[in-house]
Amino acid sequence: MPVTTLRAVAALLALLVLAWAPAGHAQDGALFPIKGEDGSPVVNYKVPVELESSIEQLPGVVVVGNPKGDVTLAEFYDLNCPFCRKAAADTAALLAADPELRIVLVPFPVLGVPSIQASRVELAVAKVGTPAQFQAFLQKVFAGRGTVDGKRALAVAKELGFAVPTITKAADEDDITDTMIAHVRLGNSLGLQATPSYVVKGVAVLGHPGRTALEQIIASVRRCDQISC
Repeated sequence: MPVTTLRAVAALLALLVLAWAPAGHAQDGALFPIKGEDGSPVVNYKVPVELESSIEQLPGVVVVGNPKGDVTLAEFYDLNCPFCRKAAADTAALLAADPELRIVLVPFPVLGVPSIQASRVELAVAKVGTPAQFQAFLQKVFAGRGTVDGKRALAVAKELGFAVPTITKAADEDDITDTMIAHVRLGNSLGLQATPSYVVKGVAVLGHPGRTALEQIIASVRRCDQISC
């Protein structure tokens, strides 16, 4: 996406400072014994209730799955994160298999200028499209390879039937920048130093642990109201 105004350039620089600044308090240990697909422990830690409750108050987040589901999983991701590509396939499979699951998708453009440009388009799609269309956009983006920038994200939106002038106009609005800054600021406050990261039942889980681990987390929440029983 073109960035043409001085205001837009200043906003982009502000977002880069936020995105590349270390959060400063992510923990190295594990509150619960969650293991990834390779058997290694997955960093997870308690997050403040007020920060977790702020996630769904963010502008630009999209809820997919069952809007009234019994388990809510918030996922922070970047369109240029290779692990997020795997996560997108796994969460799509989870949603298809679990009619009670609710996922809150939080664009988290922290991997550089291309991610920030692509996220402008992504958030425009979220603004003008439905949750199903947004999820289709993500799946199509992650099905590709290589760097995802504004031009490529716009091409995907066009392929899905969105009018380019509509998406471009929405993507260039100032509130898109404000939304990205709010997402990155909250992610930093939560200590999310990996993409993707999840927040569920007051716990942050850093990195994608794999579909099996996510299934176990969801099952534990239903069984004992925490991510591991």
